[in-house]
Amino acid sequence: MPPRSDRLTERQSEILDFIRQSVESEGRPPTRLELCAAFGFRSPNAAESHLRALAAKGAILLEEGRARGIRLAEGLGLPLVGRVAAGGPILATEHVEARLQLDPAMFSPRADYLLRVRGMSMRDAGILDGDLLAVHRRTEARNGQIVVARVHDDVTVKTFRRDGPMVELLPANPDFAPIVVDTRREALDIEGIMVGLIRQDG
Repeated sequence: MPPRSDRLTERQSEILDFIRQSVESEGRPPTRLELCAAFGFRSPNAAESHLRALAAKGAILLEEGRARGIRLAEGLGLPLVGRVAAGGPILATEHVEARLQLDPAMFSPRADYLLRVRGMSMRDAGILDGDLLAVHRRTEARNGQIVVARVHDDVTVKTFRRDGPMVELLPANPDFAPIVVDTRREALDIEGIMVGLIRQDG
């Protein structure tokens, strides 16, 4: 359980809020130097002292040997993945736009990340440009499941259909053609399956 705020000093609460805002807006915690700049500490040792006090009260977890080795004890919610660079791991830090305070267990199976949908190829399945797709990490899929797949160094959201070594990634919009992959000759990686959808207003 996270600590109650009245167990923290005012300064500790301010630092905890700063860490939380950094995680939510940038997808990563601040460095000691960033804490120094934000709070006017004279040295990283002062920042470290405050962090260790927060860790002792159970508000954060510290990972030794890492510049950003700070984790919020109440959990980091779900990472929101934006545009994915060719060849890069889907959850690489540079792909994570933010972390949304959503309980992964509200989806079944539980979600591991949110992916911002690009384009209208799944329009007729109710998945629109800008929607957030809740994804459960899995390397295999069943026919008919909506998947996040990596093919030709591109990450796409499509309906999965396999017939032996041949896989079709099917759009839900007649303006788009299916992606056909012969897995004997081409690499196809399933990054996960859709377990939910969030539509953001505006």
